Amino acid sequence: MRPPKRVTRIFESLLNQPGPLIRYLLPLGTLVIAICVQAAIAVFVPKQVDFPYVFFFLIAIFVTAWIGGYVPGILTCLIVMVGIPLLATPGFRLSSTDPSRLILLIGVSALVSLVANSQRKKRDQLREANSELDRRVQVRTQELAGAVAELESEIVQHKRTEQALRQSEERVDLALDAAGIGRWDVDLVTGKVDRSERHAQILGHAASLGGSVRETLFEHVIPEDRAAVEEQYQQAVSSGGVCEFEGRVKQQDGTLRWVWCRGRVLQDDAGRPVSFLGSSRDITDRKLAEQKLQTQLVRLNLLGQITRAIGERQDLRSIFQVVIRSLEDSLPIDFGCVCLYDPHAAEVVVNCVGVRSEPLAMDLAMTDQAHIGIDQNGLSQCVRGRLVYEQDVSQIDFPFPQRLARGGIRAFVAAPLLFESQVFGILIAARREPNSFSSGECEFLQQLSEHVALASHQSEVYNALQQAYDDLRQTQQTVMQHERLRALGQMASGIAHDINNAISPVALYTEMLLEQETDLSKRTREYLETTRRAIGDVAHTVARMREFYRQQEPQLVLSAVDLSVLVQQVVDLTRARWSDMPQQRGIVIDLRLDLGQNLPQVAGIESEIREALINLVFNAVDAMPEGGKLIIRTIAGETSSEARQVDVEVTDSGVGMNEETRRRCLEPFFTTKGERGTGLGLAMVYGVVRRHNADIEMESAIGQGTTVRLRFPVAAPNAAALQIGAPDAMPPRLRILSVDDDPLLIKSLRDALEADGHAVVTANGGQEGIDAFRAAEERDEHFAVVITDLGMPYVDGRKVASAIKNDSPSTPVILLTGWGQRLIAEGDVPPDVDRVLNKPPKLKELRAALAELAGTAVASDSRLAK
Repeated sequence: MRPPKRVTRIFESLLNQPGPLIRYLLPLGTLVIAICVQAAIAVFVPKQVDFPYVFFFLIAIFVTAWIGGYVPGILTCLIVMVGIPLLATPGFRLSSTDPSRLILLIGVSALVSLVANSQRKKRDQLREANSELDRRVQVRTQELAGAVAELESEIVQHKRTEQALRQSEERVDLALDAAGIGRWDVDLVTGKVDRSERHAQILGHAASLGGSVRETLFEHVIPEDRAAVEEQYQQAVSSGGVCEFEGRVKQQDGTLRWVWCRGRVLQDDAGRPVSFLGSSRDITDRKLAEQKLQTQLVRLNLLGQITRAIGERQDLRSIFQVVIRSLEDSLPIDFGCVCLYDPHAAEVVVNCVGVRSEPLAMDLAMTDQAHIGIDQNGLSQCVRGRLVYEQDVSQIDFPFPQRLARGGIRAFVAAPLLFESQVFGILIAARREPNSFSSGECEFLQQLSEHVALASHQSEVYNALQQAYDDLRQTQQTVMQHERLRALGQMASGIAHDINNAISPVALYTEMLLEQETDLSKRTREYLETTRRAIGDVAHTVARMREFYRQQEPQLVLSAVDLSVLVQQVVDLTRARWSDMPQQRGIVIDLRLDLGQNLPQVAGIESEIREALINLVFNAVDAMPEGGKLIIRTIAGETSSEARQVDVEVTDSGVGMNEETRRRCLEPFFTTKGERGTGLGLAMVYGVVRRHNADIEMESAIGQGTTVRLRFPVAAPNAAALQIGAPDAMPPRLRILSVDDDPLLIKSLRDALEADGHAVVTANGGQEGIDAFRAAEERDEHFAVVITDLGMPYVDGRKVASAIKNDSPSTPVILLTGWGQRLIAEGDVPPDVDRVLNKPPKLKELRAALAELAGTAVASDSRLAK
């Protein structure tokens, strides 16, 4: 039985470090113990037996020396050697005391003490080392305890983290699985792959779970994508970066699926790649959607290109050519054409065949203008507005599909060209392979046919609008020209009255001189004749300034005109302009006449035609600033109708006109002469031509001169013209009231009438005329005729006529005005006026009117002045 640990520790402390009291009490204690043991043994040992009792004292000495040291050991030896024998201890006799034995005991005691001391020192050193070790162990133990506690805390935390990580991974796996994403982890050292079930399902090869990188990632990628995937994977591994790639995987059932993978390389402390974490997803639906979207974008782009291309064209054939060529290049198709539908003949006519389709069109007998009947299968549905798609025409027993099948066509699409529910054409696209048109391509052809139909309609509308625009532009030019001429006439009307009043006295006095002065010299008479002719031309000119834009009035009096004679008069009248004035500047204009003989006369107004020719001569002279040739020609020509015509040509060798000038030269106020020109010359010529139902033609080129040709139709003059040469009918002597606001005109008219024997009373203004008439009526001095002007201030000729008729309905009223022709043409003659005469008045017309009205007045009223 082992002693208790406490006793052992006490004993060890005694042995190692005994105190002074213990050291010096130890000899006595050990000896007492030895004596007691010896006495106890002696009781049982017979006396005759020599028992080694001294052995016990030796033990006491050794123990004392070992524990107590030198002094206690020697003390014990002395006590044993001296004191014990004195006590007559059994087994120890005094006689047995031997010095050698004492020395031996002392030596042994000293040796034991030395050994014990040495052992004690060693024990002390060992104890100190153990104490230091214990201290260090204690410190280390405390440190270890703290580290262990910290490690235990970290272990707990790590376990919690691992648990949370596992939970997080489980949630991530659930989320990835719900999102259709697979997870995989590649050990780059061993090459093994750990992946989720979802990743295996995405690859479509669940049996290869846990295989190598090639088995799990690259083996099932199709060869077309495998090289790129492996290259990206190796680059990511070598660079320690992120790898992302897409590829097509062939699954066990043979289908191809698009797979997306993305991974990151993990490295150790030394920067070596040890793992490659990644995820994968099945993106087949997205890829198919992208491909479908891309296809739609391509088709939309093609549709946009075709739409823009056909939008730039304005004829149907050009539009169809662009469409078919685009389909041949971009869709593509093996055969394409556009046919126009004829509903009456129940057939379609090939209008346009693609360039690449022409060889096949020859085999199909579908060249341009080929006629195709409407059968009951495909085209009949198409002309009703439905898109027709035949996947394999070889299985259809109808004429048109069989025609395509004989030419090697197996699939075709017929799209109607529809506008406002009416089919006017068919777009045909065909391929040699059966089932070769997808639903997207059919939809594209349907949309394209709608755009083509709209563009075709717009082309027709454009052509119609273009024609309408051309007609409208021509009409607008005509209307603008008429409006400008009308504006000229309205402007001229404002001054016509004053001009007519100014020239009326000249005209009356000239005619009076020519009639009454018989002794005038020939030269004076010629001058007066010329003056009268000039006054007549001026009068006609003033009238035409407001009337030349009108068509010829039915009551216009035409006379027979000899154009050759008229041309000779024009040459004489313009001699100063084409001969004298240029010669003053050292310029020569060579005028040549080429007048036809025995030309038929034309019906017209001599003064107007003469003035038109004068304007043409003036323009020709102005066009030759350096001189040149001027040719005037009259010739007889034939028109397309049965009526004949006579042409007058004025040709110069001047600067000529460009197209813009030639087009606008007939417009009023358009001139190329700057401030020298009024822009009215050719406009008046145009008015004369229009009034005479004639034509005007111009031929001109820059630097080559100009030819103006007037073509007058030959026609019999009206009855009024035939009576012009009749002798004047002289009226009886009359009492006449003349009302006008121009004193010169009143005086000249009074002198002319008084020269014919009439009694004339004048009134300056409308109100004065009315007052004079009423005063004469009160005195019973009646007027046979009242002659009044139209345009007068305050009270005009209309009011004068109305007042006269109100007071004396039987009194004739003559309206003398410069607007007479317009009043007659527009039916605007005042109801109280019996006759309208133009200014300047002519004696023949005035006498004829007085004679006619005087006879009427005499028949209705006998109150004429005597």
